[in-house]
Amino acid sequence: MKKIIFVLFLTIFSFTTLYAEDSMDDFDTEFKDKTNEVFDPLSGYNRLMTTFNDKIFVNVLVPVANGYAYVVPQTARTGIENFFENIRFPIRFVNNLLQLKFENASEELGRFLINTLWGLGGFMDLATSELNMKAHKEDFGQTLGFYGVGEGFHIVLPFFGPSNLRDTIGLTADGIVSPVNSMGDNALHYKIPNNILETAGLKTFDVINNTSFNPYQYETIKKDALDLYPFLRDIYSQSRKKQIEE
Repeated sequence: MKKIIFVLFLTIFSFTTLYAEDSMDDFDTEFKDKTNEVFDPLSGYNRLMTTFNDKIFVNVLVPVANGYAYVVPQTARTGIENFFENIRFPIRFVNNLLQLKFENASEELGRFLINTLWGLGGFMDLATSELNMKAHKEDFGQTLGFYGVGEGFHIVLPFFGPSNLRDTIGLTADGIVSPVNSMGDNALHYKIPNNILETAGLKTFDVINNTSFNPYQYETIKKDALDLYPFLRDIYSQSRKKQIEE
């Protein structure tokens, strides 16, 4: 039941918005301002959630990540990062196959076998360092985009940050495949967490570990933002568009 509620939560909050800026011709006064209006039913919610996420990141995540980095050596943190990257192999493998990128899927399989068998269970990324086999990061949101599914309306998810209808659906689908998410059938017994709380714990640990490498990157990105919500929304939208095109 908890898993169903979790999926419904992601789906209900998956309506998103796109903004367009007013434009003015400063050199010809006979032209009026041109405004592109976009239906934005959750703009108020998105702004509130952006503020909430911003406060959590700056006041909670960054201090915790700094403390964590002080205690845990970088070598160990790199190994943990490699482990999580390696164990999420099914997401990349399946979505490369769905996008007909068979060579990339084959390389992902090779990376997983090499790093798991000879890289101490994935704590060492020998596939990259020794064989120059790069990861091909694909998710189900990108797969939907590959087949022409539009991004829909913008939505800011609590803790997850900017997203949209397509990517929220993709997030749920990837969660069913992911070994570090308890959603979906675990008939093959390959999933690590047994429930949503354990899933949240693993995700939180992964985020803290990743943030510890560059805790002030977010501050650097947002420092020039006049309005944080549309600024982060546009960055996310452009980034996802580029990932899908690649």
